[in-house]
Amino acid sequence: MSEKQIFPFIDQRVENYCQTYLSKEDENLRELNDKTNLLFPRPHMISGNWQGNFLSLISKIICPKHILELGTFSGYSALCLAKGLSTEGKLHTIEKDEEYREFLLELFKENKVDDKIQLHIGAALDIIPTLEEEFDIIFIDADKANYPVYYDLCIEKLRKGGLMIADNVLWYGKIALEPMPKDKLTVAINNFNQKITEDKRMENLIIPIRDGLMIGRKI
Repeated sequence: MSEKQIFPFIDQRVENYCQTYLSKEDENLRELNDKTNLLFPRPHMISGNWQGNFLSLISKIICPKHILELGTFSGYSALCLAKGLSTEGKLHTIEKDEEYREFLLELFKENKVDDKIQLHIGAALDIIPTLEEEFDIIFIDADKANYPVYYDLCIEKLRKGGLMIADNVLWYGKIALEPMPKDKLTVAINNFNQKITEDKRMENLIIPIRDGLMIGRKI
């Protein structure tokens, strides 16, 4: 175990067991996983089948009309979230890297969800204020340094009863170390966790799936 992190959070045998009793990964998602590992830098950033199944189940339960995603990457989580969209539903996903545009547009077209997913290329801090929708689900998985700012922007866009989900909130266990590291990313994620917990408009919990998912419901 590194002195600078606590990871994995649960016994690897338990994690392997959990991933054994898990709905089979769709063929299109398996192929996307393979492509991500071949074509994308830092392919470990992909949501993957365990987290992807969680996101798709949540979406199917809520049957959202509007979803906002910060951080598209290779599109895996977007495809999972889109599975639960209502008939007239739309997912807005924001990706800062222009180089991913062509890949993502082709991916959404191949999966016949190009009419369901609106891709925005640019800085989320600039794009979020331009969106007029009230969202049923907001999934935050973008640059960690801006998590607290994303929270302040997104909470105003989330409907009552809606869910905010944020990835990487355990940050390889760094936020639980004593003393907690004072690097920019660890501090930002800890601030985000404090914000959502102290906000009386929200009820929340952390689930230690992969690098930790924060789930908050606006009340």
